[in-house]
Amino acid sequence: MKILICNDDGYQAAGIIALYEALKTIADVEVVAPEHNNSAKSNALTLHSPMYVQTAANGFRYINGTPADCVHIALTGLLGYRPDLVVSGINNGANMGDDTIYSGTVGAAMEGYLFGIPAMAFSQTEKGWAHIDVAAQRACRLVQQLLPSLEVVAEGNHPALAPWLLNVNIPNLPDDQIEGYKVARLGRRHAAERVITQTSPRGETMYWIGGAGPAKEAGEGTDFHATSQRCVSITPLQVDLTDHERLPYWTQTTAMLTQAGQASS
Repeated sequence: MKILICNDDGYQAAGIIALYEALKTIADVEVVAPEHNNSAKSNALTLHSPMYVQTAANGFRYINGTPADCVHIALTGLLGYRPDLVVSGINNGANMGDDTIYSGTVGAAMEGYLFGIPAMAFSQTEKGWAHIDVAAQRACRLVQQLLPSLEVVAEGNHPALAPWLLNVNIPNLPDDQIEGYKVARLGRRHAAERVITQTSPRGETMYWIGGAGPAKEAGEGTDFHATSQRCVSITPLQVDLTDHERLPYWTQTTAMLTQAGQASS
């Protein structure tokens, strides 16, 4: 099995190093990651600036671009082969609920998914890298359990096992204190905290995006609840943003607007 690893914290981050060390024991692994921290870059691609691929002393390749750039470049020419799995992380902090919309970690995994490759995004629930080796081993175990399904996906023999995208959050705990794995839906957060303003040395007002809001919908069945119960949360994601339930309403509304426009003309 061949695995491509990316992240959004940069190629020197403790999370990606630990993940690489764990996964290389079960598969052929390559790292293509951002040169610098690219948190909250989501699925952004760099279209108006040149990018360069460089190789670190440990063999990791890094790019002066976003997480999605890294996966995109890797899959469209850099690797020279199609990996069986794209793995992103391990992120320094949670990617749960609404965070997934902004997450560069999820964005890197989603880029692989958009190319038809199964993908996984791994994050720790707290910042600081506490028990990162445990998180890496938990991630490795999960990947190892999914290897048989990756073979089926690669062969294209089972429609139900089409490429999937998983968002995984791992508590910063010793291994014997983690209660297992739970499949959970995304929770919701309250609105973000107020923007932070400062004055620059030139007297100009500077703005910093405020912190994420607290959990708003964190009941049983959500990723917030699962991790609060010391479980690894696993959330299957999809890219379709269509509001299917409201399609009939908007179809009817559009027809009424069209009729009104024709009548007035």
